Amino acid sequence: MDAAGKDGAVRHVLSGVNPAGCQVWSFKQPSAEELEHDFLWRTTCRLPERGKIGIFNRSYYEEVLVVRVHPEILRNQGLAEELRDPQNIWDERYRSMVDLEKHLYRNGTRTVKVFLHLSREEQRERFLARIDKPEKNWKFSLADIHERKYWKNYMQAYEALLHATSTQHAPWYVVPADDKENARLIVSQIVIDALQELKMTYPKTTPKRREELQSIGKALQK
Repeated sequence: MDAAGKDGAVRHVLSGVNPAGCQVWSFKQPSAEELEHDFLWRTTCRLPERGKIGIFNRSYYEEVLVVRVHPEILRNQGLAEELRDPQNIWDERYRSMVDLEKHLYRNGTRTVKVFLHLSREEQRERFLARIDKPEKNWKFSLADIHERKYWKNYMQAYEALLHATSTQHAPWYVVPADDKENARLIVSQIVIDALQELKMTYPKTTPKRREELQSIGKALQK
């Protein structure tokens, strides 16, 4: 939800990562070009290269959150009427997401999904802080207040997607976010665990290569 601390979590948790190996993408309202493609297209274009960490600040899961809470958005997505059937579209989108993440897993990409679970009261306090502190005024949007009216609908949408799309190869981690420092600590540990599971090591040097290096080292000493 808005004000859950997504930007801060990215900034704090990844502050120790070499920027050369890390990419951050923030996804806002889809552009006209993006709406000309399927709903997974714009995020698929931003998947990280091999050997890099990619962070999605929001993602394709918006397509079963804000779009589900406001189904009128579907009318602008270029879908035929039969493809907008509310009895099927959400389950079909869950299936597409799970299939994508399975495909990525089979091809060497690990997906870790974090939901910063903010309480309604804490969100209210953070919105008030954005109003009261001039340096935070830029963060405040009337649209955020409008979406609070749909809190119950969002919680139902979150519950449905967590149940349908948390898998062994691409799990969801629900992190209590009212305490920012604790939330960042938890997210840090999630990232560390994911990296350790990759069992990464530096390339081993062959005996022949070692001899070459020793020969070069002797030459440099002259």
